[in-house]
Amino acid sequence: MSNENENIKLVPELRFLEFEKDGEWNQSVLGSVAEFSKGKGVSKKDIVPDGKFPCIRYGELYTDYDEVISEVVSKTNVPKEELIFSKGNEVIIPSSGETRIDIARASCVLQERIALGGDLNIIQSKINGVFLSYLLNGSKKREIAKMAQGVSVMHLYNSQLVNLNIEIPKPREQQKIAATLTSLDHVIAAENEKLEALQAHKKGLLQQLFPAKGEKVPKVRFGEFSGEWEETTLSKLGDLINGLTYSPKDVREKGLLVLRSSNVQNGQIDLKDCVFVRPDTKGANLSLPDDILICVRNGSKRLIGKNAIIPKEMPLSTHGAFMTMFRAKLSKFVFQLFQTEAYNRQVKADLGATINSINGKNFLKYEFIVPKDPKEQLRIADCFSSLDDLIAVQSEKIQSLKEHKKGLMQQMFPIV
Repeated sequence: MSNENENIKLVPELRFLEFEKDGEWNQSVLGSVAEFSKGKGVSKKDIVPDGKFPCIRYGELYTDYDEVISEVVSKTNVPKEELIFSKGNEVIIPSSGETRIDIARASCVLQERIALGGDLNIIQSKINGVFLSYLLNGSKKREIAKMAQGVSVMHLYNSQLVNLNIEIPKPREQQKIAATLTSLDHVIAAENEKLEALQAHKKGLLQQLFPAKGEKVPKVRFGEFSGEWEETTLSKLGDLINGLTYSPKDVREKGLLVLRSSNVQNGQIDLKDCVFVRPDTKGANLSLPDDILICVRNGSKRLIGKNAIIPKEMPLSTHGAFMTMFRAKLSKFVFQLFQTEAYNRQVKADLGATINSINGKNFLKYEFIVPKDPKEQLRIADCFSSLDDLIAVQSEKIQSLKEHKKGLMQQMFPIV
């Protein structure tokens, strides 16, 4: 296909020197260089730990896989004749999802003989599959998102993908780009493993330094302290500070910062996706250093109870209908209580079968076993705060690598 805009050069902003003499990339319609098919079968109930066939379900593209699938996490015993198997080098895209941008994701299946489940669009071509996957997830992501159709559930069809314009360099350049981005993904994966190790270490410490259910002393304790811990409720440790109720017309580019559930990431506050409202909005309870942000209402139950220490740098409020703040004399200790199984059990019990919110009065009745001596509370808080700092640094490192990858993907493919 010829380039419709003669002023656009089909070359990336960032290119390996060895390929500069190769000239412009070729532009094609995906349907002219690839074959399309659909996955088949393999529902959630078909997944078994000791299954005969490794398989990929469409939902796993959202939770378990990125651009390249080298190891498959699921297996099934669905009869062979009822399955569709990979040949290797396929690119798969979900055909249904919650939002347009979510559904616009691609993964390359490196291995053959992998069962590809229903709701998967399968793209087979002679193009390097890893390269194509990065291309579709990068410069083509928004174009694919625009193709999705639906209201409550979005759908994406092969009949739409065939019309997608793509830019393709020669095979050696495809391989070099694929290898470079894959190598960076390996670095990110290694750093993620370090983060998971730190988080697992903290989880283990929480189980050791706080009493198990039904007990009044922890398994591990700082030597200078002794005696049983005491029962208490959150109402005796602090109080809830209601957030701000505002309407869409109050939202501004600048003003009072209001935190939402999306601002809580791995126990840390992420201000990138924040909302500002008019600074003259009345009824705004502003945060103090070390207040704890808590999600008390959300459409997703897994987000309810999510919490994080609010940054000291600025006073802010919370989205009143969904978020609240907990203020205590020893907030850093209470924050660690909110990471324990005792807290998680009470949140789950509070939600029950259908309710997607926590009642503030119920929340203040949550029961915990805590040290009688404030000095022991502070010692525990300081121990975990140091570990939380390491986790935060590691999380920031991973985020920086992801931003670097995003920048590379924007520069290594032509912008058309």
